[in-house]
Amino acid sequence: MVINSYSAARLRKELTVRGLFFKIFAIFWIAQSLIFVISTALIVSQRFPTHNIVSDALDNNLFHNAAAALRAYQTGGCQTFADNAARNEPTGSALLDEHGTKVCQTAGSSAIPSLDHLPPRIDVREVSGRWAWLIPVAASDGTRYEYVWFQPPAQSRPPSRWHDFWRFAFPQLPVAIAVGGLTTFVLVLLFTRPLVRLRKAARQLAEGKLNVRVEASGNAGALRHSDEFEGLVHDFNHMAERLESLVGAQKLLLRDVSHELRSPLSRLSVALALAQEDGDPGRTEHLSRIEREADKLNLLIGQLLTLSSMEVRESIAAFSTISLNKLCEQILPDAEYEATQRPCALVLEHAEACSIRGDWELIYRAVENVVRNAIRYTDAGSRVTIRVLSIPFDGQPFAAIEVTDCGPGIPEADLAHIFKPFYRVDQARSSSTGGFGVGLAIAERAVRLHDGTVQASNRAGGGAIIRLLFPIEHIA
Repeated sequence: MVINSYSAARLRKELTVRGLFFKIFAIFWIAQSLIFVISTALIVSQRFPTHNIVSDALDNNLFHNAAAALRAYQTGGCQTFADNAARNEPTGSALLDEHGTKVCQTAGSSAIPSLDHLPPRIDVREVSGRWAWLIPVAASDGTRYEYVWFQPPAQSRPPSRWHDFWRFAFPQLPVAIAVGGLTTFVLVLLFTRPLVRLRKAARQLAEGKLNVRVEASGNAGALRHSDEFEGLVHDFNHMAERLESLVGAQKLLLRDVSHELRSPLSRLSVALALAQEDGDPGRTEHLSRIEREADKLNLLIGQLLTLSSMEVRESIAAFSTISLNKLCEQILPDAEYEATQRPCALVLEHAEACSIRGDWELIYRAVENVVRNAIRYTDAGSRVTIRVLSIPFDGQPFAAIEVTDCGPGIPEADLAHIFKPFYRVDQARSSSTGGFGVGLAIAERAVRLHDGTVQASNRAGGGAIIRLLFPIEHIA
């Protein structure tokens, strides 16, 4: 099935523009935030010491304290050692000899068991629930000692790298993210606003409003050659003007030619009638052929004038309440007369009562053209069915007139084109079926003037189905 998918295309365009807005916004915002976060992390890493720097500084301090304590011991014994510890190590310290035996110990330190062996470098051990640091130190005569320093009880967990980061980055980081988000929003808005205006104008242009133009910004004249968006707006307006001019000239030519053909065709009909009155038996067959061709030409001119007048109409001035059921009933007698010439049967089915607000003449002409087209192409001895019903379309209920025939159907490649003026499928090019390819174009334009749409599909058992859909807002 081929459906006039304008509403779906419109929704896809809106979602595309919104998605573009959020994509650009997210990329710019994240980029600005990452720049600040990374730069802050680099500054923090340079401003605050690393773990290795802290460890080296601690080791140097411990070695210095150990050497000072050993000198105090060698100078005045354990008393001087204790006095030095009271000034420098209030948490407690001790001094062990090279055999691991305690030599001196301050009052605030824990009991130290004898050590079987001394570590060759700084070591940390747990002694009576406290952490003790063992620092090797040597006297001037080469005698080895072990200085023990008791670490103070931990009052709180040492700050982590993240703590340093947040302490340095706050409140700069939230402010940077907020300001970056605001500036990015304004920047993306400036980028996407012209696209939104262009999309709106393109949608109106697709609806047939050829006089639509995109409103340029106040400084469009100054930035026409430097601002790509304003340049695009200018080119779009130029394209719309050219398109309106070409289409208008085409419609005017079609209308004028149709009008001009009416006069010689009228004179031809009068001359034909006079020739038939002469009663020349030898010319009767030729005159009848001329009459048939003149009638076809007159019908084509009438359809061209109708199509031309409908193309220039943007809307309908006044609507009235129309019963689609009664409208189809009025079409039925004339359609049945044409069906007897095929011959075929014509059946009208009322699935439900449907009333809309619209123009009676336009809808009548649209349905009549579709029914005549179905009668023309249905198989002889078959039937054409007209149904009035309500069906969902594009998520909304629509009133519909469905016309089904039992003919050869429509090639899938032609389903999307049969509502174009003068478009005919290959099966319609024989002289027996006739047709100019204008009737369905008139029907499509009439339905579109009522904000409706037309569907074309092939029937499973053979034949074609044409649906004329009218939106729910027009249903009384």
